[in-house]
Amino acid sequence: MGTSSLTMKVLVLIALVVSAAAWPSFSSDSLDGFQGDAGVSSAKKQQDINRLLWKVYEPLKFDNLKNAAKSFNPEADVSIYRDGGKAIRHLVRELRDNRLLEQQHWFSLFNERHREEALELFEVLINCKTWTCFINNAAYWHERVNEGEFVYALYTAVIHSELGRGVILPPLYEVTPHMFTNSEVIQQAYTAKMRNTPGKFEMKFTGTKKNKEQRIAYFGEDIGMNVHHVTWHMDYPFWWKDSYGYHLDRKGELFFWAHHQLTVRFDVERLSNWLDVADELHWERPIVEGFAPQTTYKYGGEFPARPDNIEFEDVDGVAKVRDMIITERRIRDAIAHGYIKDQDGNIIDIMNDKGIDKLGDIIESSLYSPNVQYYGQLHNLAHIVLGRQSDPHGKYNMPPGVMEHFETATRDPSFFRLHKYMDNIFKEHKDSLPPYTREELDFTGVSVENIGTDGELKTYFEDYEFDLRNAVDSADGVGDVELKANIHRLNHRKFSFVADINNNNGAPVLATLRIFLCPRYDNNGEEYSFDNGRWHCIELDKFWKKLSPGGNRVVRKSTESSVTVPDIPHFQTLIDTADQAVAGNGEFHLAEHGHSCGIPNRMLLPKGKKEGMEFALILAVTDGSYDATHSNAAESEHGGSHALCGSHGEVYPDKRPMGFPLDRRIPDRRVYDETTNFKHTIVRVYHEEHDHDL
Repeated sequence: MGTSSLTMKVLVLIALVVSAAAWPSFSSDSLDGFQGDAGVSSAKKQQDINRLLWKVYEPLKFDNLKNAAKSFNPEADVSIYRDGGKAIRHLVRELRDNRLLEQQHWFSLFNERHREEALELFEVLINCKTWTCFINNAAYWHERVNEGEFVYALYTAVIHSELGRGVILPPLYEVTPHMFTNSEVIQQAYTAKMRNTPGKFEMKFTGTKKNKEQRIAYFGEDIGMNVHHVTWHMDYPFWWKDSYGYHLDRKGELFFWAHHQLTVRFDVERLSNWLDVADELHWERPIVEGFAPQTTYKYGGEFPARPDNIEFEDVDGVAKVRDMIITERRIRDAIAHGYIKDQDGNIIDIMNDKGIDKLGDIIESSLYSPNVQYYGQLHNLAHIVLGRQSDPHGKYNMPPGVMEHFETATRDPSFFRLHKYMDNIFKEHKDSLPPYTREELDFTGVSVENIGTDGELKTYFEDYEFDLRNAVDSADGVGDVELKANIHRLNHRKFSFVADINNNNGAPVLATLRIFLCPRYDNNGEEYSFDNGRWHCIELDKFWKKLSPGGNRVVRKSTESSVTVPDIPHFQTLIDTADQAVAGNGEFHLAEHGHSCGIPNRMLLPKGKKEGMEFALILAVTDGSYDATHSNAAESEHGGSHALCGSHGEVYPDKRPMGFPLDRRIPDRRVYDETTNFKHTIVRVYHEEHDHDL
């Protein structure tokens, strides 16, 4: 063998070794092409999704995906699509005409053209009849569309397609870390990568102690809370059309309730930190608090900062401030009249339980809005207008602000002030409805004797690490090294709700148990009245239980709450689990993580105070035979986090208005005090300053 030939083979071997070292611990199995759906296991689907999203800003690395990206012709056989190829033909034409957004460019869902392109890919994927079609198209377009558009289209398609059932989407903070991590940490990760040195970097919250908003940065900048917000908007996208497969039941009301709960939770965290509850934003008043995100796009520079006390300005090509005021007035007029008009001029009565759903569709505004032209797009345009106040006229060609991404919006304290503004519009409607009567509240024959907790209500901060390897680019000759960010996040000790309930009906009954936690005092130490305080209540849980005749002791663990979700497994865990299952012809079993929409379980409780913070713990037990929409209400968790996120493709499990029975005015609290199926007690939430390993 010649010297040159030997040298060449050695170089090739070295290159292969370096290449292998650059990847996470994927299994090294070689797949022979894609199988039909009948032979595609949940583990194989998970492995495919993992491999599409790992290093998503770089070309595909695995042979099966690379080959599909090169050789697959998405138009060759349109019988593989439910729409007969309509969506794929349109997207291919856009590609051929060179109209698609280039790669390595920022993406924002609030940018109309960006959203249009992402939805074109979503429509291709959602119309695939088989996993073969789905994954071939995903691989093909991975190499051709903007990376942000690809991630958004893939996530929403997996969430909503029947083909994606059983797939656990990796945590977004490990897929696109730039959207969740400050610039300093990203720079440190790049330095460690180029030095080929593992690193763990402390991620600090935005701002300093000179800014009182810093006290509650742990809430808005919590990566789990960020994932909840962005995932909710993927589960219930404002652009959704029922032709995609099903109706999103009570979508407008869920928009109200999920964001109402974010707002009241933010307020309670403020009270926990000696701050007044948030003021609402006004279009004609200054934006008091500025915000410096200290976060950078993967491509496109830094997220723009906003100084203190700036006045709202018109945003060129988007909206004028006066138009936002007009839109608000039209909505408030509808509330005052008690009805809205659809686009054909028909009257829709909103003075009922269903009115909030129509208002939610209008305020967001989603495609479910009965009259977008007249009632406008208050929420969506407000996000853009607030996000662009650093450069409203495009003078400096700045990229979108944090408010123009659902992943980053809650980082800005003004997000909660904006939603307080919209929440007050919803409250105006709720306050216009008649209070509940004793008959509407009563559950005949049922009485709650006691409500309390097993275990103290104690919170603390803990350290949590997440993977940053997707934040940095691969480099020839430089293998991957372990890169992690360490953050300080809120958690609480585990506890259980305990209730003693009597059923005097002589036969078993189905009961709905609704648990709320309501702050007793404002920041001045003034006690909330029952009517004022009910709008600040946090929903802790809602579930169904069959009550036997006589006494019943009900115990419900905090980890079982229907408003929360556990931590999503790390990306590397998903990779390892799927690869092992594929290699052993096994199944992928992580069903408890099927939904990312929901408050992180560790944030079920507000922070509280070191000396204890007083709350009213309220239990309302109502008639489940009337409330429940499903026959198996007591045997099902309805997707886990159904209280805030509903159940995919199904009717919302509870017929009552969200927030019932505290969603309407309470002019006379005796109606509640004298209703035997309601009970409240006073509890304290304590905060411990040191970490715990629990």
